[in-house]
Amino acid sequence: MTASLLFDDLVRATLREDLGLAGDVTTDAIVPEALTASAALVTRKPGVVAGLDVAVHAFRLLDPNMSVRIESPDGTKIAAGATIASFTGKARALLTAERTALNFLCHLSGIATATADLCATTSGHKARIVCTRKTTPGLRALEKYAVRMGGGGNHRFGLDDAVLIKDNHIAIAGGIRPAVERARQHAGHLTKIEVEVDTLAQLEEVLALKVDVVLLDNMSPATLSEAVKMIDGRCLAEASGNVTRETVAAIAASGVDLISVGWLTHSAPALDIGLDFP
Repeated sequence: MTASLLFDDLVRATLREDLGLAGDVTTDAIVPEALTASAALVTRKPGVVAGLDVAVHAFRLLDPNMSVRIESPDGTKIAAGATIASFTGKARALLTAERTALNFLCHLSGIATATADLCATTSGHKARIVCTRKTTPGLRALEKYAVRMGGGGNHRFGLDDAVLIKDNHIAIAGGIRPAVERARQHAGHLTKIEVEVDTLAQLEEVLALKVDVVLLDNMSPATLSEAVKMIDGRCLAEASGNVTRETVAAIAASGVDLISVGWLTHSAPALDIGLDFP
């Protein structure tokens, strides 16, 4: 992953949240300050690793000299019982940072695992699985990183890196054409324009405006297939809405280029990982 500078503040804030005003009263009372120990991050279920650098950073903030051996770096598919990384350092640091490290690692690995599952389910089709802005506040960069580790891609990171004209924009602007024309007047030459449509009639109107991407919202696989035929390569086709493990293959078979999935970042189950001491 990129330099720890990108998540240093977040990890520090999370540790401070856990330590509160008095610190780790349990560990400080039981464990001698000078005691060293070894421990390992071990997965209880198969999955894909993501967020290991964040977990390591949590331990090293409390013990900068912590020795770390990486067995399964981010992006690795692992079996149940596999060792992800092993640590040797101050026992207090290992115990105090344990929950912070695991909260990040389990959550991000869960996202990567769910993404990898959807990617495997849609293999053989050109559609790429992408995430959305439906992310945990403060964790967007990490959650989108986890999607990439699972083999998926990222939709826009924020409101500032692409134009996405949705139904409410269209309603306030008074129609699709005025919304697109106003957006085009303000967008820079490198800014792509995407428009959300709910019907094939709306799609026909959007195609005449020559936008970069069309978001086909809550359409059945049969309707998506018709939409792809209408688009005929003139812009990217993105499907969104009602995407599950059971429906994603049929959606991909429609020929769309992208399938955006909000629950990957806001509802993917955590991967069960523990910190084991010998």
